[in-house]
Amino acid sequence: MAAALAAHLATPALAAELSLEQRVDILERKAAVISDLLLRLDTLQREVQQLRGEVEVQNHAMDALKQRQRDLYLDVDQRLTRLSGAAPAPVAEPASGQAPQMPAQPQPQMPVQPQPQPPAANPPPPAPAAQAAAPPGDPAQEDARYQAAFKLLMQRRYDEAGSAFSEFLSSYPNGNYADNAQYWLAEASYVTRRFDAALEAFSKVVERYPHSAKVPDALLKTGFIQYERQAWAEARTTLEGVVRDYPNSTAARLAGKRLERMRGEGR
Repeated sequence: MAAALAAHLATPALAAELSLEQRVDILERKAAVISDLLLRLDTLQREVQQLRGEVEVQNHAMDALKQRQRDLYLDVDQRLTRLSGAAPAPVAEPASGQAPQMPAQPQPQMPVQPQPQPPAANPPPPAPAAQAAAPPGDPAQEDARYQAAFKLLMQRRYDEAGSAFSEFLSSYPNGNYADNAQYWLAEASYVTRRFDAALEAFSKVVERYPHSAKVPDALLKTGFIQYERQAWAEARTTLEGVVRDYPNSTAARLAGKRLERMRGEGR
């Protein structure tokens, strides 16, 4: 309609036939169409910017996930190497549990009277030895429970994973995987954007396990949460601390990227 009227006005003779009111009405319609087009263009531009931001976030998340997986594999390999190196320790338990083997030897010697006494004296030690294997300090059981909790996390069953890691920490507060379990407990809250719980859990990694390899990652995620909450000054301080204190770590590289992003955003 607007195009037809514009063509109509394009002919001077026909335009002269229109009254002033008609001309003003036509111009107003043109302005409305142009204004609508500008609004649509502006909306499209904002949507494109938003999509670019989401793609950047997804790429960053994928990069972080890949690096976490690599770190995890290295960590598991180191743990297994340590466990395999400590394998002789379980062998020492049969030494204390030789008493169960002693009754097997006396059985053919039961007719001989000089040796009934030692078997009678040995049965009491086996019971304490069996009880000594029952506590949750069993490395195999500890490893199995940790792997089960981590599997839930990899399956994105975050609530179940969080509960499993909490139970693991209750059973093995000073275990070989305690620092990792505390970190992944925090991660389960972080990915579901429960930032209060995540901050508390990440801070425990730093406070309880200051020499853990997970400390830089815990501080990095703390800075990310502060960024999400628009606490720019706190986020900058935390991220700069990661870059300064752990310069050769993956966490430092990711912290540097987020600081560059903040500078680009004028934060």
